[in-house]
Amino acid sequence: MDRVRSGSRFEEMASYSRAARLGDVVAVSGTAALDESGKALFPGDSANQTREAFQRALDAAEALGARREDVVRTRIYLLAGADWLGPIKVHGEIFAGVDPANTTLSVAELIPEDCLVEVELDAIASGAVKSGGHDA
Repeated sequence: MDRVRSGSRFEEMASYSRAARLGDVVAVSGTAALDESGKALFPGDSANQTREAFQRALDAAEALGARREDVVRTRIYLLAGADWLGPIKVHGEIFAGVDPANTTLSVAELIPEDCLVEVELDAIASGAVKSGGHDA
């Protein structure tokens, strides 16, 4: 199995990878728009948090050989009461023409504070793992 880590303190604390690949299947863990200290970027802006989170998730998938076009499923977790239309539109912009299966959920709480959105994605990789982009 190949894995990618982003350096997030949460990955180390909970002992998980940002993304993992087994065979051609790539799974990207819940990803949020956080700065290096773990604070939410774009406070109060669920659309931009979604855009940043999906870019980070796609970068992790790409390190394991999966392109945007290879994404087969996405999940968007929205903090209850947060704007949902912005994130849905952002998803439509990013995945236009790919049209993966999607589930969007409203949840009571996200970690850390000020985080309005967390995303996940799954892909069937069409490429090889990038050199240096993984640990075994």
